[in-house]
Amino acid sequence: MKLNWDQLRELIQLLDEANLTEIEVKQDDQRIRLRREPAAAQAPSVATDPAEPAATAEPQTKGIFVTSPFVGTFYRAASPDDDAFVEVGDRIAPGAVLCIVEAMKLMNEIEAEIEGEIAEILVENGKPVEYGDRLFRIEIA
Repeated sequence: MKLNWDQLRELIQLLDEANLTEIEVKQDDQRIRLRREPAAAQAPSVATDPAEPAATAEPQTKGIFVTSPFVGTFYRAASPDDDAFVEVGDRIAPGAVLCIVEAMKLMNEIEAEIEGEIAEILVENGKPVEYGDRLFRIEIA
């Protein structure tokens, strides 16, 4: 078995998009294994809210953004008949499920990494998201 560069790129892309740490392909008596160490970038990343312009009389918004760790479809609930995982105003703790991002037919739960309050839900249910898109703004106590 011999992979060309395009096939190798496809395997690497699958590894990345499906958030896998290892993929193995076997054919005949040969096998190819791609492995990577889990990185912090694969977890939902958080970024501080940018400061408001100095000319504004409103106070600065305090909080963090939860961003999508990969390309996929954003879902607020486990199924269309279920209640949303969180609503604006809900208090959350680390580990609380915020949403699901479906990527390559895999349902990936996105969990809170901090304690706080859901200040904004920035994506509509069922809409596509890209890597790094802001999903939620969480105000920290």
